[in-house]
Amino acid sequence: MTDPVAKLPSELDQLPDRDPEETAEWAASLDAVTKAAGPHRAAYLMRRSLQHAEGAGIALPKLLETDYVNTIPTSAEPAFDGDLEMESKITAWNRWNAAAMVTRGARYGVGGHIATFASAAWLYETGFNHFFRGKEGDGSGDQLYIQGHASPGIYARAFLDGRLSEQQLDNFRQEAGGDGLPSYPHPRRLPWLWEFPTVSMGLGPLSAIYQARFNRYLTNRKIKDTSNSHVWAFLGDGEMDEPESTAALALAAREQLDNLTFVINCNLQRLDGPVRANFRVVQELEGAFRGAGWNVVKTLWGNAWDELFQLDTTGALIRRLREVPDAQFQTYATRDVAYIREHFFGTDPALVELAKLLSDAKIGECFYSSRGGHEARKVYAAYRAALEHKGAPTVILAQTVKGYTLGKGFESKNANHQMKKLSIDEFKGMRELLGLPIPDSAFEDGLVPYGHPGADSPEVRYLQERRAALGGPAPARRVHAVTLPEPEERAFKALYKGSGKQEMATTMAFVRLVKDLMRDKETGRRWVPIVPDEARTFGMESLFPSAGIYSPLGQTYEPVDRDQLMYYKEAKDGQILNEGITEAGAMADFIAAASSYATHGETMIPFYIFYSMFGWQRTGDQMWQLADQLGKGFIVGATAGRTTLTAEGLQHADGHSHLIASTNPASLNYDPAFAYEIAVIVKDGLRRMYGPEAEDVFYYLTVYNEPKQQPAMPEGVEEGIVKGLYRFKEGTPSTADAPRIQLLGSGTAIHWVLEAQELLAADWGVTADVWSATSWGELRRDALESDEALLRGEERVPYVTQALSGAPGPVLAVSDWMRAVPDQISQWVEQDWSSLGTDGFGLSDTREGARRHFGVDPQSVVVAALAQLARRGEIPVSKVKEAREKYGM
Repeated sequence: MTDPVAKLPSELDQLPDRDPEETAEWAASLDAVTKAAGPHRAAYLMRRSLQHAEGAGIALPKLLETDYVNTIPTSAEPAFDGDLEMESKITAWNRWNAAAMVTRGARYGVGGHIATFASAAWLYETGFNHFFRGKEGDGSGDQLYIQGHASPGIYARAFLDGRLSEQQLDNFRQEAGGDGLPSYPHPRRLPWLWEFPTVSMGLGPLSAIYQARFNRYLTNRKIKDTSNSHVWAFLGDGEMDEPESTAALALAAREQLDNLTFVINCNLQRLDGPVRANFRVVQELEGAFRGAGWNVVKTLWGNAWDELFQLDTTGALIRRLREVPDAQFQTYATRDVAYIREHFFGTDPALVELAKLLSDAKIGECFYSSRGGHEARKVYAAYRAALEHKGAPTVILAQTVKGYTLGKGFESKNANHQMKKLSIDEFKGMRELLGLPIPDSAFEDGLVPYGHPGADSPEVRYLQERRAALGGPAPARRVHAVTLPEPEERAFKALYKGSGKQEMATTMAFVRLVKDLMRDKETGRRWVPIVPDEARTFGMESLFPSAGIYSPLGQTYEPVDRDQLMYYKEAKDGQILNEGITEAGAMADFIAAASSYATHGETMIPFYIFYSMFGWQRTGDQMWQLADQLGKGFIVGATAGRTTLTAEGLQHADGHSHLIASTNPASLNYDPAFAYEIAVIVKDGLRRMYGPEAEDVFYYLTVYNEPKQQPAMPEGVEEGIVKGLYRFKEGTPSTADAPRIQLLGSGTAIHWVLEAQELLAADWGVTADVWSATSWGELRRDALESDEALLRGEERVPYVTQALSGAPGPVLAVSDWMRAVPDQISQWVEQDWSSLGTDGFGLSDTREGARRHFGVDPQSVVVAALAQLARRGEIPVSKVKEAREKYGM
C-alpha cells in the first residue's frame, strides 16, 4: 500500500547531507510546532527563518508569494515630503475636471473613460509632486509611460497648471479643427505633451523595459549619461494579460535595470468585469515578477486597516484575505456592512470575535475606500522604496477601487469602464465628497462646469513650485535638433560601381553599405544595428568583432570561436543589439533608438533587419507605435519575397508585407532591385530623416538573399529611384512596326523581367522596355497627393503618369509580391494595365519551381505579355497558345 504522505523525490536528494541527525532534529522541531501550535504557526516560523537567512547573506531561493498585506508597514513609512492637505486639494480639482471633460464630451458622442483615472489619481499625483523629473533640469528627465485610459486626468492636471485651456478640454477627442486633444497619449497628435503612445495595451510595458535598457546602452557607449533618468510605466492589472506585457521581464532583471519601475493599478477590474474573478491577481502578479527576478512592493491597504491587523492576534484575518477571490472582494465594496460581517468575518470564529470590536463605520471605511493606492503616504513610501532599491527593477502593485470618488453608481461596478458620464446630481455629490467650492449656480446651463482655483491660487503655485523643483512640467516632449552631417560619399560609391562579375544578394549589399557607414568619423557611432538572433543569416557576423554586441556585463567568458576572424564578441560599449528570438523586443529597441532625438536629445540611426515575413505581419502594431512616437530609422525586411527564400515554406514566404506597410502613413516603402538603388535610397533617407528639414518618417526596405550580378548605376536615375520608377533598359525594335510593351519589375523580379525582355524579342518579335519600380508605395503616395491637390484647385500630374506618358503599348507589372502591391498605382497609369504576382500561400520548392507555380517566372511573363498584346489585337491569339506549349505551360 502506498504511503499517502511519502516524501516525493526532490533536488535536495541529490545534495550531500553532512549531518543527517541534525537535519532530522530540525524536521522534528517543525513537526512539534505544527502539532502544538498549528500549521500556520509553523509556516510563520519558516518564513521568519528565510527572512533572517536572507538578511544574513545566506543564498536561498526566494518565496514567490508573500501574505496579502503591504510590503512596507505603516511604522516603516518614510516622512512625507510635502503638504498633504494642499496635494489633496490639487487631486480633487484634477478628479473633477477629468470627469467633467469626459461628461461634457458625451454630448457629441465621442466617449472617454472616467473610472481608470479615478482609481489611479494618487498614483499619478504623488509622482508628479515628488518623483517625476522634468526635462528642464539636468539630463533627460524621467520617461513616463502613462496608462492610456487615464489620459483625462493628465489633461486635467495640464489645465490646472495653465498648459491647456477650457476650449481644449472641450475639444477632447475632437481633433479635426486643429485645437483638440487626442483620446489617448499620441505624440504625433500632441507632440509637445506626450512622449510615448501606450493605449495599444501590452506595448507600453514592453517598450518601457527596452527604453530603460536603451538608456543604459547610451551611457555605456558614452553617448549620453542617462544615470539620472528613471522610467516609470503605469499599467493596468488587466493589461498584464497581454503577452507583450510580461515578455521581457527576465531581460529587465537579468540586466539589473534598477532605473525602471512598473506601477500596476490593481483595481481588480478589466473592461468587462473582474480581472481574476475566482483568483487573486495581485498574488499572481507578485509570483510572476518575483519569479522573473524583480523587486516587488505591494501597496494594498490604507491606514484604516492598521487597526484590523493589530487586532488579528491569531492570523485569521491574513488567512481570510488570502483566500477571498477578487470578484467577491469587489462585491464587498458594493454591499452593506451587515453583508460584510456575515460573508467576510462570519466564516471564522476568530474573525467573528474580531468584528465585534469594530464599528460599522470602521468596517465600511476599510471595505469601501481604504486602499493603499488611494493614500498619498502609502504611494510615496512605495515610490521611495523603488528608487532606493538597487540591482533589480521594481514593480509596485497598488490596490485601488475602480471609479473611486465617482459615487456608488460607478465604484466597483462591472460596467464602469463603459460608463461615460455622470449626472448633475452625481456631480454635486462628488463635489461634496471632494470639498470643492463649486456653487449650484454653475450648473444652471445644464452642463457640469470645469473648476479652477485661479492661476495665482495656493494650489496652482504649489503645483508649479513642485514641478520647478523637479525640472519642469511633465509629461512633456522636447524636440531637439536632429541634423546630422552627411556621411562621406565613399560608402555609397562602392555600390554605385556594381559588383562586376561577382554575384551579390541585395541583403549583402545593404549590410556592406551600413558597415561602411558605421566607419564614418562623424556619424558612424550613431548607427544602432538591431537584429533578432539572425545576424549570420543576413551576413552580419563580420560586424561582431568590429562593432561588438552590447552587453552590460561585457564578455565574462571565452567565446568558442575566439580563434576565428569573425568571433562572437560581447562588450559593454558594443554597438549591436542582438536580442535573441524576439521580434517584439527588437522592435521595442528600434522605437527607443528611433525617438532618442526627442527623448534624450541624441540623434541615433537605428536599422533593424529581420526576416521580412516576421516584421509587419508579426509586429505591425509596433510599427504604428513607432509612427505615433515620430521615430526615424531603417527597418529592413531581409530574405524578402514569396519565391526567393528557397524551400522554407508557407510561414517564411513573404508576399504581402509591402501591402501592410502601405497602410502606415509614416512608412516610406522601397523594394530595390540593385545594390546602387539601395545606396541612393539610404542616402536620401538620411537626408530626409536627419537633414536640416528632417521629416517624421521611417523607411522600410525589402532586400533579397538571391545572389545576382549587380550592375553599375546608369546616369541620371537618382530621381527616379527615390520617386519610385525609372526606365532601366529600353528595348530595341526589330522592325518599325514591332509590337511593344512596358514591363515594370520591382526587387528580384527585375531579373525575370529582363530575361522575359530577351525572350519576347528573340522568340516573338516583341519589343519590351524594362522599368525598375523601386517603390509602388511612393508612387501611390505621390498620386494621392496629386488627387488632393486637384480638390484644392491645383493642377498636378502624378509622377507615375508623367514617367510612363507616351510609352507605347500596354503595361505589365511583375513582382515577388501579391498582385495588390503593384496594383496600387494602376488607376494613374494611362496605358492598359495588368500585373503578375505571388497571390496565395508560399510553398517549399526551388526558386524556379516556386516561380513557375505562381506564374511569375520569365516564361510566364512572356505568355502574360503576349496575352495582353493579343487582347489589344496587336498579335494573333494563336501566338499565346503557341507560347504556352513552347514553354511547357
